Amino acid sequence: MRSAEMSSPLAKPQIIAHIQKSLNYTVFDSKWIPCSAKFVCLGNFARGTGVMQIYEVQHGEAQLIKEVEKPKPIKCGTFGATSLQQRHIATGDFDGNLNIWNLEMPELPVYTAKAHKEIINSIDGVGGLGIGDGAPEIVTGSRDGTVKVWDPRQKDSPVANMEPIEGETKRDCWTVAFGHAFNDQDRCVCAGYDNGDIKLFDLRNMSVRWETNIKNGVCCVEFDRKDINMNKLVTTSLEGKFHVFDMRTQHPTKGFASVSEKAHKSTIWQVRHLPQNRDIFMTAGGAGNLHLWKYEYPAQRCKKDSNGVDVGVAGSISLLQNATLSSQPIASLDWSPDKQGLCVCSSFDQSVRVLIVTKLNVV
Repeated sequence: MRSAEMSSPLAKPQIIAHIQKSLNYTVFDSKWIPCSAKFVCLGNFARGTGVMQIYEVQHGEAQLIKEVEKPKPIKCGTFGATSLQQRHIATGDFDGNLNIWNLEMPELPVYTAKAHKEIINSIDGVGGLGIGDGAPEIVTGSRDGTVKVWDPRQKDSPVANMEPIEGETKRDCWTVAFGHAFNDQDRCVCAGYDNGDIKLFDLRNMSVRWETNIKNGVCCVEFDRKDINMNKLVTTSLEGKFHVFDMRTQHPTKGFASVSEKAHKSTIWQVRHLPQNRDIFMTAGGAGNLHLWKYEYPAQRCKKDSNGVDVGVAGSISLLQNATLSSQPIASLDWSPDKQGLCVCSSFDQSVRVLIVTKLNVV
């Protein structure tokens, strides 16, 4: 009886567009404010200035609470390095500035650094919100080819700077993510570049722990959890393919085992793991569609190769649901950390949507 139930269309998770809000600017990122029914939208006005808006979801509507205009367009933001008491957002802008804002008084930043020479494409945080051991840190990736790690308690200079060595061509860094922050010493940053390079930086040993190339521009990387011994990493690419790497077993020559899926017919802009279940994730595509996936582990995650060395075994991926929301790319996606199945996404049709994904507790 159970299989018959699950095969009926309504037994599957549904992706429901709960609220759609049209905006008068290009929105690049949207993030839930932790422990609230509010979200932030970041972007730029046609006149070339930046904008930060705060919305509150109430009675099935998104009410604009606050709007501030900034000198430079804002590309990306994270709450990952803030405390639950402060809930400050860190943002990267088109001019390479890293700013941290108190959203109660967002007129002036509480922290600012000229982080990069060019646009900050991606930002992530760890050590805040009770997620990940150790100091709060922010990582930024830029078109200038560098990846930098910042401690918001320390002004001006980064605590780590990963840049191409002399003579190496600098690649545009499109995406960065923290992981492996399961104690107060260990921490990794994964970065993806426009030429398909993926690099895993070990911040404890200040070394490149692993690198590979997926033959296509890397649009987004995310660990399934930041605050555990590295488990899985999802990377998405320009031509509609994504890879899931099993990060538990690193083989000296083969690296990490992976499984890939050609999901969208266009660029996969984003991947976000469900905060309440690390084996469920959503990808957002260039044709305005969302795909909800589940990762299934193999019977054994590790085996011996012919030389008796441990080698990882990749699992499999199944599609739970997909939906087309827009004719334009969905550029940002953020699950609510507090309410399972609630998510906010923005697309280049200049709108932001609040979605409800049902039945996530039974998949």
